[in-house]
Amino acid sequence: MAKLWAGRTDGTTDKLADDFNSSIHFDSRMYRQDIAGSMAHASMLGAKGIISQDEAMKLIDGLQDILDDLESGALKTDDGCEDIHMFVEQVLTERIGETGKKLHTARSRNDQVALDLRMYLRDEIDEIYTLTEDLILDVTDKAEEYKTAIMPGYTHLQRAQPISFGHQLMAYSMMLLRDLDRLSDCRGRTNVSPIGSCALAGTTYDTDRFMEAKDLGFDGVCLNSIDGVSDRDFCVELLGALSILMMHLSRFSEEIILWSSWEFKFVELSDSFTTGSSIMPQKKNPDMAELVRGKTGRVYGDLIATLTMLKGLPLAYNKDMQEDKESVFDACDTVKMCLKVFAGMISTMKANTANMLKAAQAGFINATDLADYLVGKGLPFRNAYKISGQLVAGCIKKNTVLEKLPLEEYKAYSELFDSDVYDSIDLAHCVERRRSTGGSSFASVSAQIEYVRGKIRV
Repeated sequence: MAKLWAGRTDGTTDKLADDFNSSIHFDSRMYRQDIAGSMAHASMLGAKGIISQDEAMKLIDGLQDILDDLESGALKTDDGCEDIHMFVEQVLTERIGETGKKLHTARSRNDQVALDLRMYLRDEIDEIYTLTEDLILDVTDKAEEYKTAIMPGYTHLQRAQPISFGHQLMAYSMMLLRDLDRLSDCRGRTNVSPIGSCALAGTTYDTDRFMEAKDLGFDGVCLNSIDGVSDRDFCVELLGALSILMMHLSRFSEEIILWSSWEFKFVELSDSFTTGSSIMPQKKNPDMAELVRGKTGRVYGDLIATLTMLKGLPLAYNKDMQEDKESVFDACDTVKMCLKVFAGMISTMKANTANMLKAAQAGFINATDLADYLVGKGLPFRNAYKISGQLVAGCIKKNTVLEKLPLEEYKAYSELFDSDVYDSIDLAHCVERRRSTGGSSFASVSAQIEYVRGKIRV
């Protein structure tokens, strides 16, 4: 097949080199963006008189026909073409003749591919943003369902203080809100048009880059033509945002895996989002959570691969940059699937509130509240901390809990103890009294839920 770049060379390359050089098997997914960009480019060329209006309309109509045929399946991409850009231009020229060869006036594949990629990732960001919003709402709905269910909160994976399951879940809603902010920021820096930068130095034609950018929904144009074709910061930034998002999902997955184990038995995952064992009939495996946890490393790899590919590149465009697409496409595909599966897993998850409460009762997680009780009676915190620790140690020796310890034993450690101590160490009261902003009280959790829903504007 004749190469559109034949000229300085005869365009004849080894079959192995053709296959190695080709990108159409993965960049063909950008056909919509490539055609939209070409239609805007043709419109600008016509408006500026670089080509006639009749030629511009002929190009636009021909491109629309190609888009329609690709969408309907009447036209298939040709793997013999080097990339999606050459495929579209070649088909266009075959269909409308010599006018098709005018489409590439005042642009290069360098700025064309940068344009397509920015437009494609802009759409991907919008989809990932929406899927993340959906997951936040599912997590927040689950938090509201269990906002008064008492469970132990953990530090160092040791029972620490009583919280509600709703409070724990809202921590993930807050993490995911930050992911939305990162995606939004990334979209803004992605939504800048490079078209018109050409190969690297701009063009001698009297083009209107701002017209083209506006027609394609961009906020502005790249103000340095070298940077316009060589910048892939937007890919790295998106991969970074996706890596953080996956890290959040992975942490959540780890807790779900622990919570659904027999050792915890805090949650029950739906059969629809678990699998069984091929040999052990009693098993119910949290495979979806485990896969999300595993795929996090895959997205990290996409980020590192892109950073490594870019780190030694001189300006401007280099063929190395073709390697940006498979990594960022893979990361987007992976994150979208993980978000969809995770939302289904969370929305169908049930909490075993009795087991959560039992674990909270057995862990002495009201010891801090016991110390705070003494502080309220006038004892310095460090003294109160020591007495509380001694009481916990005594309970462990006697195989009992603070709630069941007789008042006489409390008084043996301090005369400040009175019968109201039992109210102070009641787990529900411990949770409810933490009314500081962001704390575990039921009112605070409700406020967090209201805040998150307000941010998503449901």
